[in-house]
Amino acid sequence: MSLPPHSRDIGEYGSVLWRRRLVVAACLLAGVGGGAAALAVAPARYTAVAQVQVLPTGIQDQLNTPSTRQREPLNLDTESQIARSAVVSAVAARTLKYQDAEELREHVMVDVPPNSAILSISYTAYDPMAAAAGAQAYAEAYLHNRARAAEDALAAQLKLISARLRQVEDDLDGAAGTTQAAAQTGQTAGRTARTAGQGDPAARLGAARRQAVLARQVSDLTLRHDALRTVAVTPGTVISPARPPIRPSSPSPSLFLGSGLFLGILAGAGAAFARDRTDTRLRTCADVERMCGLPLLAELPARPGPEFLGEMAAAVATSLGGGPHRLLVEGVGADTAGSRRGGDGTRTRRVGADGGARRAGADGVARQIARGLGGTLAHLVPVTVVTGRAAHPDSALLLVGLRRTTSTEVLQAVRQLRRQGARVLGVVTMPRGFTAPAPAPTTGPITEPTRWSA
Repeated sequence: MSLPPHSRDIGEYGSVLWRRRLVVAACLLAGVGGGAAALAVAPARYTAVAQVQVLPTGIQDQLNTPSTRQREPLNLDTESQIARSAVVSAVAARTLKYQDAEELREHVMVDVPPNSAILSISYTAYDPMAAAAGAQAYAEAYLHNRARAAEDALAAQLKLISARLRQVEDDLDGAAGTTQAAAQTGQTAGRTARTAGQGDPAARLGAARRQAVLARQVSDLTLRHDALRTVAVTPGTVISPARPPIRPSSPSPSLFLGSGLFLGILAGAGAAFARDRTDTRLRTCADVERMCGLPLLAELPARPGPEFLGEMAAAVATSLGGGPHRLLVEGVGADTAGSRRGGDGTRTRRVGADGGARRAGADGVARQIARGLGGTLAHLVPVTVVTGRAAHPDSALLLVGLRRTTSTEVLQAVRQLRRQGARVLGVVTMPRGFTAPAPAPTTGPITEPTRWSA
């Protein structure tokens, strides 16, 4: 019976957590304990790292547009995907003698440090030696695949240039034969031309030019072919070989314990607010005003002295105002504060300061306080103090035992008294183990009906 959520402020949320601190602490301990248990049962995994420097091969390289993240000419994002590809995994699986290459890919991570031409190949396994072997195998498999791809591209280019060179050489041979035939024809035509004054020099000039062009093509293709045959394929190198890790990479104590702590905080806060919404027991004096909406007139200690009756009487007199009144002093709940459990399991309480006889029930507490309060109030306002509703009181003072009375019981008593025309002045709280003081001789009127009802 606490305040609705929309009426809470930050201080109210903090007070709820403080009131339910045992529940919050239990949830925190459970969360941290669960994280520690999960950390204890989780298998240790080791991660080894091999670093590969990727070098340009000059043969079908994936070029990159320079940016703030990557200024190298090679596109290392593409190379990182190639390093985890199925082709590289198949080569690494053969090296590691692993059956399933696809499952092997799940153990590999490839990172590219910013502004570098480095691939960091990480391999995770349950054994440090296996982790190092896996990272090294992937690094070597990537370089092997990159070298083979460059060599295949180089061989394909050499094959194309060789075929083109043979074709041009054949054309050059054909052009040379045509030029020779044209020369012989020109000699015969020259003798005739000298006679007739005619000749065909343009044909001879065109054949010579074509032969020169083909000769230059043969020269260029020969140079390109010789240059490609001297290309040395350098795919890269392993600059940091994989080494067996000393400590496991997972499970992480900070991750498991931090997650358990976070879940414990969430569970503790939820349980605290749920408990606060469902628990109606009045545990502190602040709960009386917060949950019941009644003013707190007095907060009695476990063993009050006579001076406390005077302070309580002054507060009651201020709430009553002038005029004669009939004040009801009533204990709320089946077991008003101040009773103690005897050796036989029954509820008894101490009646006098001299340690006299014990009496059972909450009516003794109300009557004991009513006697002392009636004598003190007689000097302040005209009032008759009663301890039963049958006396038709016009005002009421409720005695609430902390940790044993619920707000539901208090509100039910308030509703009943209001239906009878009695105005509830407020609440007087009494802690566990309360012992009422011996009353002074009464000078004011007090009525005690034979029947007392809670």
